[in-house]
Amino acid sequence: MPYTLQLQTAVDVLHRGGVVAYPTEAVWGLGCNPFNAQAVERLLQLKQRDPAKGLILVAASIKQFEPFLEGLSAQHRETLNQHWPGPYTYLVPANKHVPAFIKGQHSSVALRVSAHKQVVELCQAFGGPVVSSSANITGQPAPIHAWQVQEQLGDALDYLLPGQVGDASRPSEIRDLISGQVLRQG
Repeated sequence: MPYTLQLQTAVDVLHRGGVVAYPTEAVWGLGCNPFNAQAVERLLQLKQRDPAKGLILVAASIKQFEPFLEGLSAQHRETLNQHWPGPYTYLVPANKHVPAFIKGQHSSVALRVSAHKQVVELCQAFGGPVVSSSANITGQPAPIHAWQVQEQLGDALDYLLPGQVGDASRPSEIRDLISGQVLRQG
């Protein structure tokens, strides 16, 4: 199947509330529509992840995150502009546009604008950000090959978008936008 059809299949699955595995900068990601509570719940069940932990959202551009950035200072926006696209996930104060089931128990939402070609294409074709969580069962190693995704999640997945992970050796760095504190080294 040509890649454009595979991409469209992934987008169709996302729009229908399904869960898709896709390659990211360092590992395979698991994604869904971040505004569909049932899709997010299903993704959390597949991963056996505590909903209180919250989830990362990934986008193709800062513009796709605009509603979530409402109320940020010019200085904080400049920080995001300097680091995105790139391997930086920022914890941004959650506003009224952030679904509670995305932020979990936190008062912030984790956002990243990816530089990975396939992530960018997926978010552009979907028309907005998608959930980005490693495509593994909690406590298991994060997969770097499609076969590892299949081994862990198998038929529970709605679709696996073919591709290759990037050359990053670690998941993205996580920083708090307001305090500048690094919560996970990149």
